[in-house]
Amino acid sequence: SIHDARKFMTAARIASRNKPVVVVKTGRSAAGAKAAFSHTGALAGSDAVYDAAFRRAGLLRVGELRELFEAVQTLGAGLTARGDRLAILTNGGGAGVMATDALEARGGRLAQLSPGTIAALNAAAPANWSHGNPADILGDAKPALYAKAMEALLAEPEADAILVMNCPTAVASSTEAAQAVVDAVLKARSGKPVLTAWLGQTAVEPGRKLLAAAGLPVQETPDEAVRAFMHLVEHRRGQALLMRVPTVGDLEPPAPELARQVLDKARAEGRRDLTDPEARQVLAAYGVPVVESRIAATPLEAGQAAEALGGPVALKILSRDISHKSDSGGVMLNLEGAAAVELAAGQMLERVRKAVPDARIEGFVLQPMIRRPKAQELLAGIAQDPTFGPVILFGQGGIGVEILADRTVGLPPLDDVLARDMIARTRVAKLLAGYRDRPPADLEAVTEVLIRLARLAVELPQIAELDINPLLADDSGVIALDARIRLSAPEAVSVRTAIGAYPRGLDRTVTLEGEVLTLRPIRPLDAPRLIEMIDRSSAEDVRLRFRTGVQHLPDSWAARLSQIDYDRELALVAETAKGEVVGVGRLAGDPEGATAEFALMVRTDHHRHGLGHALMTQLIEQARAKGLKSLWGDVARDNPRMLQLADALGFSRHTAEDPARVKVELAL
Repeated sequence: SIHDARKFMTAARIASRNKPVVVVKTGRSAAGAKAAFSHTGALAGSDAVYDAAFRRAGLLRVGELRELFEAVQTLGAGLTARGDRLAILTNGGGAGVMATDALEARGGRLAQLSPGTIAALNAAAPANWSHGNPADILGDAKPALYAKAMEALLAEPEADAILVMNCPTAVASSTEAAQAVVDAVLKARSGKPVLTAWLGQTAVEPGRKLLAAAGLPVQETPDEAVRAFMHLVEHRRGQALLMRVPTVGDLEPPAPELARQVLDKARAEGRRDLTDPEARQVLAAYGVPVVESRIAATPLEAGQAAEALGGPVALKILSRDISHKSDSGGVMLNLEGAAAVELAAGQMLERVRKAVPDARIEGFVLQPMIRRPKAQELLAGIAQDPTFGPVILFGQGGIGVEILADRTVGLPPLDDVLARDMIARTRVAKLLAGYRDRPPADLEAVTEVLIRLARLAVELPQIAELDINPLLADDSGVIALDARIRLSAPEAVSVRTAIGAYPRGLDRTVTLEGEVLTLRPIRPLDAPRLIEMIDRSSAEDVRLRFRTGVQHLPDSWAARLSQIDYDRELALVAETAKGEVVGVGRLAGDPEGATAEFALMVRTDHHRHGLGHALMTQLIEQARAKGLKSLWGDVARDNPRMLQLADALGFSRHTAEDPARVKVELAL
């Protein structure tokens, strides 16, 4: 279990940027899910939220202990898959089919072999080889054929990785086949991941040892080998998500204050459930497209409202006590004309009063019928998880949402990449891509709705559950037809978001020695700029900062320094008008949030401009804003400039364990 989600996510994100992290967690069953006000509310506390959290932290989740050790073996080999396209080489057709089935079931793809690769295999393999992927080179395949086939597949540009399998036969040596594979990999030096599956027991053990000694992950079955490949794919996807630094400042809502007023009004009236019109007001205030509507108090007024709207309308009961209107007979569609609507409204009142006799009926809501016959019905919403705080839900909508159970969960804040990843993880994503006579839906519009909901979840934490069902999506855009919002109980303690957003409001502009510089929080995309800054700094300045003789910053170091968790860390870069980074000031807080260590570096050609002072002043200001008790640094005794700057800013000097160092500390 996790008790402090923000603390866990910060630690997990820091760890997974440095090395692969594999996690196994019990409690996958849905036994803990209870009936909720909305479809999204049912997700609170579910295992799907843990899945989303692990994925966002760059962790690879596995299902059981055996798979845990398999994943360690695969990721520990240092392999990196660029994508999910796999080429399969086998001497057994059945094993190839099993691997293909496993690949499709896990969301991977077979690589499409190019004509050049097919030609190379035609030249080496028997005439009746499979002529495709999986490349079945038949049961009597000799080591030389394995070598030639591996050479062809390692050069295939459409393959992101290769799975080579061997089924033991009486006419060919599994051990020699393994040696041929090892030799081909060493010769090609392509860097392409190669995974292996040597099927069987005693007869293939020497071959497995050869493969393992060469650093090639080896499995016993096609399914396990494909699972190992997908571990690489999922880990790479998680690392890509880890680099995203969304800010809640994206996509400004048109009228956020109006949304707050609606919520405050409901609270003042002692209500937790918003009416349908109020829910749509909140969505519209945050820029989510909603259908036009009219409110009527009586059947007569309902008929008049229908006349004003014109055309077919949808009639819905308006009651703060009824959330699922269809279940109580409170929805009628395709009504046209004042007389028909008035009659239907009267009949609806009778049905609803019988079904829910204690419900307070406030009237009716009328909406024009939206004619989008080729649109997909989607579900989007917000729930409050007791551990991770607000979460965003997306999936297939409509009245069968519980039966279909096609949904995914994400943690706010979101950006377009994170939102599209959520969409891609659902089955309805294939329908949104278009099929037969249905053109592709406007994915940008769907993505924007999820980003706006994520911002709404962060800025209005009093919303306990929000449900848009259905959200219609087609090639012309999206529109929310129905919405439900429930507020948290007044006494409830809101849980903060599990991930701190990019601190957008910290940008500052300073003018030093006539040069205008922007001081802003670091982003992952700054990694190449950090490398350039080190390259243009003196060897002495680099030694003083990193306590090492390194002259060129390795990519892995640059990634670690630029991909930070803003909850516990802060790095401010000084950026020129040309986009160059000429200085970096950094805070790294302790897990308890009491103290933080600072680090500072200014590019050599920008010394004595006052940049170090400007960066340190901002760091001190932010340390105080975070409520830290002290700020300290470990400074070399032969770094007089840094020691003088620390003195000028009020730091006190203390003896360090290393006689060549000085600890400077500032009480905040």
